[in-house]
Amino acid sequence: MKSEKLRRLVALPFMMCCATFLLAQQVREVKNLLEGNAQAIANGKANFRANCSQCHGLDATGGLRAPSLVSGKFTHGASDADLFSTILHGVPSTLMPGNDLTDDETWEVIAFLRSMQPKSEAVIAGDAQAGEKYFWSAGGCASCHMVRGRGGRLGPDLSRVSASRSAAYITESLREPSKQLSDGLLEPGHDSPIAGDTVTITISSGEKIIGIAKNEDTFSIQLLDLQGELRLFSKSDVQSIVHERKSLMPRYTEAKLSNPALQDLLAYLETLRGE
Repeated sequence: MKSEKLRRLVALPFMMCCATFLLAQQVREVKNLLEGNAQAIANGKANFRANCSQCHGLDATGGLRAPSLVSGKFTHGASDADLFSTILHGVPSTLMPGNDLTDDETWEVIAFLRSMQPKSEAVIAGDAQAGEKYFWSAGGCASCHMVRGRGGRLGPDLSRVSASRSAAYITESLREPSKQLSDGLLEPGHDSPIAGDTVTITISSGEKIIGIAKNEDTFSIQLLDLQGELRLFSKSDVQSIVHERKSLMPRYTEAKLSNPALQDLLAYLETLRGE
């Protein structure tokens, strides 16, 4: 009798683990029943533009604050269940908030995103080693961008850029770095331009300080200057603050970065997945 009771006590944790595993599997296997439904896709597109486009771009191709959602790569899980949780509940400790959508509206947004996924992943024909050499030397990329703890901090950290950005998005960022800023994207819920534009502050002495605004409110502005120093200014103590709606990053035209060299650089950046 005692041995039978002991056997049951030993088996109970195992059974609980199995039940938890099976439940998790069922959650992961939840499928969107609206996928491919034309009306659901149209509704999802409208809801996406109303609730998500300020960060992810009008057509989900990515913005300065959030990654592309049409590259086939999802940082926080690619299953329907993962997307449902991310959209509806947000991601703790990130800039991704929860959304006030119904379950049906959330599934419609997912249907829209699925409709935008590429049929096949674009093949990058470049030489990753040559691209890495260009990044760290002739291209000057590392003076502003950090990879795995090395490099500058004026621009975005690129340690996992390939996990969230498509080759097309990266190409546009290189060729036309100011495009999204000049298109007039605004910080969600604010009247000031979205983070990433060039800001010029003129202080009381007349000196002009150029950099990127990291935080800004009614009374103050926090600026990362060209030397990579973080500086805080009270708006009452400065003469002017000018948002220029352009990027500090130079345009990498074909004369500066040939198409073959661009493919090499893209091949290197494709290896940066943060793994």
